[in-house]
Amino acid sequence: MTGDGPLELAIILPTLNERGNLAPLIERIEFALGNSGWEVLIVDDNSSDGTADEARALALSDRRVRVIQRIGRRGLASAAIEGFCATAAPYVAVMDADHQHDPALLPKMLAALRAGEADVAVASRFTEGASTANWADPEREKLSGAANALARKLTGVELSDPMSGYFMLSSQLARALVPKLSGIGFKILLDLLASSNRRLKVREFPLDFAARREGESKLDRAIAFDFLAGIYDKTFGKLIPTRFALFGTVGAAGVLVHMAVLSIVLFVFGEAFTLGQIAAVLSAMSFNFFLNNWLTYRDQRLKGAGALFKGWIGFCLTCAVGGFANVAVATLLEMQGLIWFVAALAGILVGSVWNYALSSRFVWGRY
Repeated sequence: MTGDGPLELAIILPTLNERGNLAPLIERIEFALGNSGWEVLIVDDNSSDGTADEARALALSDRRVRVIQRIGRRGLASAAIEGFCATAAPYVAVMDADHQHDPALLPKMLAALRAGEADVAVASRFTEGASTANWADPEREKLSGAANALARKLTGVELSDPMSGYFMLSSQLARALVPKLSGIGFKILLDLLASSNRRLKVREFPLDFAARREGESKLDRAIAFDFLAGIYDKTFGKLIPTRFALFGTVGAAGVLVHMAVLSIVLFVFGEAFTLGQIAAVLSAMSFNFFLNNWLTYRDQRLKGAGALFKGWIGFCLTCAVGGFANVAVATLLEMQGLIWFVAALAGILVGSVWNYALSSRFVWGRY
């Protein structure tokens, strides 16, 4: 059994269907860091391929491997946060388990932190000496470049790659920042840099960004919205919670869908208003459900025909309850003499909050 010696560094690996990547990656980490002084903390989002079971099997013969299997919780940022709080190591690194991040940088990053040269060591895809030649996604590479410019303005830190998913800092600093973090989505480094009361000193290390070995990417085309949600959270999130703002934005788009379907049924097909209203309500509810599932709750996304159908039914039922609350509150306020459009807005607000609370709890399983 390996892993003797004082613990200095914890490497957090957020995983989703990475079973085949774990053993080879641990071997690469050992080659880079030696036999002791480190641990790997695998934070698995209940992968369907048995990643957590594979991690436990590795841990039986290697005390440097630990596992957190999360049920009903997803997302790279929240996985990193749980890792920060679950280790006793003085330093903590976050990296992908798909072999795109080279473990050979870990000793250099750790040495920079030990020497006080930086508060945060970042492996950069875009600094001098780095390479993205093996990154088989030019569209996402362009997106990262555009996002980096905006991120630099938000954090005040001059970095070539503030959207990097490979970085290291002291555990004490990480845990001090945890209460201020949003934990939303996938860009935890941006969250850390923007949450600090002081400008953090950062040193970048050139990364040869490799091709993915195997498994499922934790990113998709909603990454642009995920980034914008992070920007919003750091600017307006204290006034209106980010997830509720997304939920409300989707709802506003649903109103447009409702009106469009109603108009088509009335003026194109010439059907009765009642039939048109039913079709419009069902269309708007369906639109809201699928867009919320893809965007607002992307870290809790329902997948598979069965889960989607059950979620859709649950969403429609919660919206029906919210609709009843909307009408009841608006009617009561209007009867009390409030101007009709103010009463209507109050009803919409109450209905929206009700829909958000119920759907968060009973459709996507969290507040």
